[in-house]
Amino acid sequence: MNAPVTIDTDTRTSAPTPDDLTLTVRDERFNRDTTPRRWWAGDAFGTAWHNALSATFPRGEAFFIEAVKAHRDGADPKLAEEIRAFVKQEINHTREHIAFNRLAEDHGYDIKAIDKRVGEMLALTKDRPVIVNLAATMALEHYTAMMAQEFLANPNHFKDADPEVRAMWEWHSVEEIEHKGVAFDTWNHATRDWTPFRRWKLRSLMMLIVSFNFFRNRWTDTLELLAQDGITGWKAKWGLFKYLTVKPGVVRRIFPAWLSYFKPGFHPWDHDDRHLIGKYEGEFEAALMPAE
Repeated sequence: MNAPVTIDTDTRTSAPTPDDLTLTVRDERFNRDTTPRRWWAGDAFGTAWHNALSATFPRGEAFFIEAVKAHRDGADPKLAEEIRAFVKQEINHTREHIAFNRLAEDHGYDIKAIDKRVGEMLALTKDRPVIVNLAATMALEHYTAMMAQEFLANPNHFKDADPEVRAMWEWHSVEEIEHKGVAFDTWNHATRDWTPFRRWKLRSLMMLIVSFNFFRNRWTDTLELLAQDGITGWKAKWGLFKYLTVKPGVVRRIFPAWLSYFKPGFHPWDHDDRHLIGKYEGEFEAALMPAE
């Protein structure tokens, strides 16, 4: 009797993170003494979408840090150093989004409901296995990397934005691209004794769960902020839908990268987009501010 045929759904044995990749902690500060207009992105929909994203970052990035740090024991020296840089980058991102969120509040936006919703969701993670939290972090880091790539590659996203706010999002995007493989490599380290199918199954299932919650909650968050601008009902929903799927269409444009996450043997560095980091550090150099 022939042995059953098995399909190896995760054949990669080593990560393709570039050997010459260096994670640079850019200690930049933005939006300290500026007063961008209420619709800093140039329109209500782009402003509300990004304000809603930013409102989730302080709690969300603290969660990412803890999820990765929980699995750093035994990591090889290169990964251990990348985890340290990842933590420093995320701490700086948190600091800058706290400053940015104050600007939104200064314009009268109430973002406390968003922060509360994030807090309630994160409270549900306290009692679940820490490896599941790492799988969620890995999926969410893929989202931030996908959007970061799109924001840097497509000028339409911030073409009418306040210059300093645009610089902050570009700086954040560069570092999201730079450390996009850290959570994934930590996952590979933490699950090195798992079967390939088990690893593929959990990371794929978690991506589906994360995607459902991400879009459901960001849609709700954005509509709540639009309502604070007096934009409600179908006008708000249709306008937001067009913003996300038509022009500039971030959701439509990241869909192929999202789909690639389910590919057997996937790794974030299958697509090397470090040229966008160079674009920021060269073409956008004037947008950078010295650290305080």
